[in-house]
Amino acid sequence: MQLSDEEENYNLSLSKFESMLKTNKVFFFDSEEFEEIILHYLDMGKTALAKKALKLALDQHPKSTGLKLVQVEMLIFEDKLEIAEKLLNELYAIEPNNEEIYIQKANICSKRDQHEKAVEYLKIALKFTDDYADVYNLIGMEYLFMDNLEQAKESFINCLEEDLEDQTALYNVVYCFEFLDQNAEAIEYLNQYIDKNPYSEIAWHQKGRLHYGLTQYDEAIRAFDYATLIDEDFLGAYMEKAKAYERLNQYEKAIESYKRTIELDDATSYALLRIGKCHEKLGNTAFALKFFNDTVHEDPLLDKGWIAITDFYVRQNNFQKALFYVNKALAIDNQNKLYWKRYATINKQMNFFEEAEFGYRKAVEFGDTELDTWLFWVDLLQFLGEFDGAILTLLQATEFYPESNEIEYRLAGLYFMTQDNVKAKFHLSNGLRLNFDNYIILEDLFPIVWTKKTVQNYIAKHKK
Repeated sequence: MQLSDEEENYNLSLSKFESMLKTNKVFFFDSEEFEEIILHYLDMGKTALAKKALKLALDQHPKSTGLKLVQVEMLIFEDKLEIAEKLLNELYAIEPNNEEIYIQKANICSKRDQHEKAVEYLKIALKFTDDYADVYNLIGMEYLFMDNLEQAKESFINCLEEDLEDQTALYNVVYCFEFLDQNAEAIEYLNQYIDKNPYSEIAWHQKGRLHYGLTQYDEAIRAFDYATLIDEDFLGAYMEKAKAYERLNQYEKAIESYKRTIELDDATSYALLRIGKCHEKLGNTAFALKFFNDTVHEDPLLDKGWIAITDFYVRQNNFQKALFYVNKALAIDNQNKLYWKRYATINKQMNFFEEAEFGYRKAVEFGDTELDTWLFWVDLLQFLGEFDGAILTLLQATEFYPESNEIEYRLAGLYFMTQDNVKAKFHLSNGLRLNFDNYIILEDLFPIVWTKKTVQNYIAKHKK
């Protein structure tokens, strides 16, 4: 690729400067060359070289406003705000119409969380600048800092009116629309933008995302299609398109799009997992299993991969294999509540009740507070004859579910079993109050309690 004269001169300036540093010779550069060199090193994160270049630059051009403004930028970067402010005031006395002075004053205010004042300076900069897009962008960012999304949105729209190709502003304006829950309005705006800039793959992609969020999957796919026509290597658009096809149950097309992402880049565990899920929906069990295995091979720490394989075998009623894979998952991460719950469920299906009870206990220990987890655990404790443990577990569950009739009926049954009739009646009363018809829980789980005449009478009395 041939470089432009400007790029060649820029590269020559850099080479000449670096040669000067190596030989300790002093070469002359004009002030604009120095500015480009300094900003290059700042962009590269090489602040020591930037400072060295700035010192040499100011030695050769002590009165250059442009270089002094670069110096201000570096001072602000280093949080030396008072020194930067003093230098800016001196420059303002010389060049009050220089927009960069107001931009840097705004930068200082922004650093001090004085965002309204920063906006005031940037609005003054608008009067003197030729680069309106850049200033509108900066104003938009200040409004974002103030959580004023409406004003931020307007500023980014103004920016795009000045520079249609500003992709950062395009992303930001869509972000504002979404944050304000204005997805339909965002689509309308993007339609207008696309009329002016029809070959913007970013705009088509964002439009597709918004349609997807509104469950308009056909429209989303059309938008993603345009994005990938404009840019054949647009990985994100292929990924989003695949998700939309999944939502429409068009699994073959979803697989095709996911596979395209793998062609464009290294296989991701997410794409492999979704391909496996699509194959399972199509009944291609061998392919599904292959891609689930590829998923955990690609990323052994991705719990969704292990869960997909485990659940696959559970659905096939192959509990032995399901247990094998959930044990492999636990060997990698033995603090994962999702793994422990599946370990418990599978063991329960295989009538390994002590192992199942242990699994539910570990699931709760590692943060599973779902009601069904508590209830499965308690029912196993009861089945194993551990009534006191079951009661303690249920009392712990009431902290999360204080108004659960399912917990109250179980507590009533367990207290009747342990001959604590006062507490039993208290919890039975709670259960009947919360959901009278669910007293069937007593009949199902505590048949001995259910046959007690006192219990029958208590329920009948409550019904009246």
